[in-house]
Amino acid sequence: MKKTQLLFTALLVPVDFLMLLLAGIAAYRFRIDSFVTEIRPVIYALSFADYISYVIIAAIIWQILFVFNGLYTTKSTRTLSKELGKIFMGCSIGLLVIVFAIFLQRELFSSRFIILMAWALAIAYVFVGRIIVLAIQRAFLLRGIGATNIILIGQDAPTMALLSAINTHPKHGFVIVKHIPQLSDETRDIIIKLKKKYDIDEVVVGDAHISREQMLGILEITEELHLGFRYAADLFNAAASNTSIEAIAGLPLIEIKKTNLEGWGRIVKRIFDVIASLALIILTSPLLIIAALAVRLTSIGPVIYKNERVGQKGEFFDTFKFRSMYSQFSVGKQFANTQAALKVEEELKKTQNTRSGPLYKITNDPRITPVGKFIRRWSIDELPQLFNVLFGDMSLVGPRPHQPREVALYQMHHKRLLTIKPGVTGMAQVSGRSDLSFEDEARLDIYYIENWSLWLDIQILLKTPFAVLKSRKTE
Repeated sequence: MKKTQLLFTALLVPVDFLMLLLAGIAAYRFRIDSFVTEIRPVIYALSFADYISYVIIAAIIWQILFVFNGLYTTKSTRTLSKELGKIFMGCSIGLLVIVFAIFLQRELFSSRFIILMAWALAIAYVFVGRIIVLAIQRAFLLRGIGATNIILIGQDAPTMALLSAINTHPKHGFVIVKHIPQLSDETRDIIIKLKKKYDIDEVVVGDAHISREQMLGILEITEELHLGFRYAADLFNAAASNTSIEAIAGLPLIEIKKTNLEGWGRIVKRIFDVIASLALIILTSPLLIIAALAVRLTSIGPVIYKNERVGQKGEFFDTFKFRSMYSQFSVGKQFANTQAALKVEEELKKTQNTRSGPLYKITNDPRITPVGKFIRRWSIDELPQLFNVLFGDMSLVGPRPHQPREVALYQMHHKRLLTIKPGVTGMAQVSGRSDLSFEDEARLDIYYIENWSLWLDIQILLKTPFAVLKSRKTE
């Protein structure tokens, strides 16, 4: 999902709210200041301030109804006819809610004219707002901004119709970077090269006659390269459990969703991360200051240790941690003796490593300072990662971020861990922390990726302090 698609979807919320407010105000003014007062005088005494408060409440309720009516889906191929139908239905249900509320408590409001006028104007205004947003979005798409770059595979009639429709109508939101008529032994290499050269987003298979084995091979490539994957509707006999269907040029395309963190899920998680990380930074600021002073006063070197990690879709970033090792043993761009430090690390891994798989854990690590042992014991060294969350490299909850040399040892199924942003804490951490094997940790994190919800994030965050305390008691 392109960021621009999310932006325009999110933009619909304030635009709809503004249009509903304008509709309510216009209905009020039309009743008070127009010729209608000559036909039927105003017989109620409702101030504009009181009226606007009712309109705000009604607008919020109507927008909740819009959500359930599918007006805030994240599809890029919106059609005005379908939008108008959904707007009419959403506003009409909202009208019934208001009528029912007035029936229960008549003193709230008594002007039937304003209610009906507001309903009619709301439909018109919201639709106009949608036209404006859609026009802006399509103007961006015509210039290639925000379009989804795809590789199209196939050469049958439906695929060629899809090819023609996308090339002819940029409003669909897709740009075909490469058309591969037939699969061959070089297909994998072609996709990898195109991924490196262009900002490829998805691979689309339009040919319904491609074998299941070939399809699974393409799916494996998209998993490895963190690409989206869509295929023609009749390719598989059984529908996948987490899919979405979108028709282009009359050909239904099924997209396999790797996680619930698409569309509004991604927006909600990001908003939650920003608010919660800011709150936690403020709450823990005394501890952050004390820890920083302790690191600075007890050993030579930087207070904050920037450790290169692999994040979402395999992108590299630096995690922020309080330095817990002596500088001569620290690895990274901040330190001149990285190669020597890596040699020491390799020797320690041979003799004192207690984990199997891509990750390692060195017991009785002589490289750690006395202060480092304390802040590691209570996970204080990881608190600066709250700034990673604020800056958008990490999330509060997600898979643990791993180093490039660890990710290089991943098996194919482990790469699913890179589907979403890594987290400061996660399901694996609250379910056993470092006592888990890497395979068990990966299994828990993949479950989290497939079954994400905001409530699950909140549960994991609430369990994290207890998991830290419990793990320290067993050491």
